[in-house]
Amino acid sequence: MSIQQAAAHLAVSPKTVRRWISDDRLTAHRVGARLIRIPTAELDRMMGAVGPGAY
Repeated sequence: MSIQQAAAHLAVSPKTVRRWISDDRLTAHRVGARLIRIPTAELDRMMGAVGPGAY
């Protein structure tokens, strides 16, 4: 899932998703030089840990 898709899924801004990746709160994988992908299971883990809207 892209950063933009993850942001929409979590109802936050793409900047917030990037900050969470930088802070190691969210795991992401770089694919190529510029493309970053976030596993769907990682988003589910984050939502389950804090509940929707409680980030």
